[in-house]
Amino acid sequence: MSKKTQLKKVRLGKKIKQGRRTPTLAVVRTHRRVQQNLFQRNWRRTKMRISGE
Repeated sequence: MSKKTQLKKVRLGKKIKQGRRTPTLAVVRTHRRVQQNLFQRNWRRTKMRISGE
């Protein structure tokens, strides 16, 4: 197993946070202007391209 650098850990954490679902309350409050998360990805199909290894 390879060791992750601190920079890579931060980037992975950021991508995890970006990939979360849009809260239902946000959809309701904005009258569906915010419907989906544009950063969302399927971890099985779409791989992340993270540089700085």
